[in-house]
Amino acid sequence: MYNFFNVTLLEIVNKINNYLADYILLILLLLAGIIFTVRTKFVQVRCFKEGLKEVFGNFNFNGEKQKSGMSSFQAIATAIAAQVGTGNIVGTCSAILVGGPGAIFWMWVIAFFGMATIYAEAVLAQKTRIVNEDGSVSGGPVYYIKEAFKGKFGKFSAVFFSVAAVIALGFVGGMVQSNSIAGTCFSAFGVKSWITGIIIAGMCAFVFLGNIQRLASVTEKIVPVMAVIYILGSLAVIIARITYIPETFALIFKFAFRPDAAIGGALGFALKKAITQGAKRGLFSNEAGMGSTPHAHAMANVENPHKQGVSAMISVFIDTFIVLTMTALVVISTIYAGTGIAENGLLCKDVLPQGIISSNMAQVAFSSVFGKTFGSIFVAICLLFFAFSTIIGWNLFGKLNFEYLFGKKSIPVYSMVATVCVFLGAVASNDLVWALTDTFNYLMVIPNVLAIIVLCPVVVKICKEFGKKR
Repeated sequence: MYNFFNVTLLEIVNKINNYLADYILLILLLLAGIIFTVRTKFVQVRCFKEGLKEVFGNFNFNGEKQKSGMSSFQAIATAIAAQVGTGNIVGTCSAILVGGPGAIFWMWVIAFFGMATIYAEAVLAQKTRIVNEDGSVSGGPVYYIKEAFKGKFGKFSAVFFSVAAVIALGFVGGMVQSNSIAGTCFSAFGVKSWITGIIIAGMCAFVFLGNIQRLASVTEKIVPVMAVIYILGSLAVIIARITYIPETFALIFKFAFRPDAAIGGALGFALKKAITQGAKRGLFSNEAGMGSTPHAHAMANVENPHKQGVSAMISVFIDTFIVLTMTALVVISTIYAGTGIAENGLLCKDVLPQGIISSNMAQVAFSSVFGKTFGSIFVAICLLFFAFSTIIGWNLFGKLNFEYLFGKKSIPVYSMVATVCVFLGAVASNDLVWALTDTFNYLMVIPNVLAIIVLCPVVVKICKEFGKKR
């Protein structure tokens, strides 16, 4: 039985994931991004300044309490809480490790088009949301999926999405995030996993068992703080390695088109690896097209859908072009550039005596400037912030889909199961759980992206009606 679950089934799931990521996912994400970029006449460029104004003009650590839903800034903070997670550290390192430094270039490309995709998701989430008799708001991909596909197929697609979202975001997603927290806390502080599990589960339960307003209050405070801490720490390393930053950018662009020199193999194979790693890790970094953050955008109390759409674009920009790029510059400038242990971008086990893998790559990078002890502690603290924020953001999205499937009375059961999953994830590491998380995340993308493509005319109409040329 052990061999079946940990060997046979894992191999099957990994093969499915590779096929989905290398072909279906890559095609759908790029197709959607290009379509919305062209049809909205580059909304991510034209309305970028407007988006900045919407987000930072409403910046507040303690925003107005909402009778229902969230303020626009609270919705953005909740979306960023879900987006800025372990993917920005571990996921970025994994992309570099497997696809070479050039994978970062393709993550930027995916994010650029993803800004148009997430604009469409947020607009549609606002357009199709429902205000219930009690004043509460219901919204998210299931509502615009049913709008795109009428009849039985629409209902099936909505249920399919909801089931995948509950499993990926509400249950196993929380497990893998708490596992990352427990692992880094043990390596940095020596705290046993079960102790970390109890603490994190208790913190999560406080948020899980509250209402949307409690979650919004937490995210609007934690997101700015965690972003500032990580950015300042990253800037310190970048400044210390400032002479190697030009070389760092050169490596990113060089190996974006000639990754065979960095990761080996024929040019075609290596280029495919670099692009797919960029697409795959880019998705889990900014979540554009995945259908997770539209749940938060649907809750926002704004004048019109366009306003939340341009705000949503800024969340992708912050996630990828700021936070993720900081990680990339730190890792590449310390490990690859100059006299780094993988200098000139040539990465192989023979030149990595530290035994670098994706989970410890960031610690090695920060430790090269901060020292081993403080470097490990800094990364552990950042991962704690990032993973915890992702857990509570994802839990909300899973909760909304669980409510869609089973009704409001089922929410206490969902919250208890989700809390247990957080604890179990901290004490038990299982590669199969990580692989299944990828699978259900990929499955969410399919009905979500197909639905927004079908509803493209609706998005374009709203963009023309409310958008302003910049």
